[in-house]
Amino acid sequence: MKKILSLAAVAALGLSSLSAQAVDFTAAVGQSGDSNMVYHLGAQWNWDKSWMQSDVGRLTGYWDAGYTYWDGDETSSNHSLSFTPVFVYEFAGETVRPYIEAGIGVAFFENTEVEDNDLGSSFQFEDRLGVGLRFSGQEVGIRAVHYSNAGLEQPNDGVEAYTLHYRLSF
Repeated sequence: MKKILSLAAVAALGLSSLSAQAVDFTAAVGQSGDSNMVYHLGAQWNWDKSWMQSDVGRLTGYWDAGYTYWDGDETSSNHSLSFTPVFVYEFAGETVRPYIEAGIGVAFFENTEVEDNDLGSSFQFEDRLGVGLRFSGQEVGIRAVHYSNAGLEQPNDGVEAYTLHYRLSF
């Protein structure tokens, strides 16, 4: 637990360097690839930039910092912290805007075992894909997230999570 608190302190210091933008809060619940429950809380900061704007939509993105609890039995529960830049293609719409997203970031796990998977190291890369709807300062969507150390350490079993998430903008 001391390790995860130290990682949280480092993450908080890093996040304090972000500009004084409005922060959005997210919550997600889902299942891992082995059908155990996964709970995620996060904070997101929009990039406030747009590319490829057209009548169809625009490309934008956000920074995502999160904490995930991986539920399991006494020996397979885990905690992780993650930080991921995410690109979002938001389709045009007046009240509801569908989107697709993809990102690659980093994560740090409390220990190297999640369920029956041996991650090989606490350091992992986070790959994510998602789809959803944005409306009235809110967002709902589904995500698939994969964690792997990219073969930097062995074994490298990796682990996945599939979640339903909700985002509230302030």
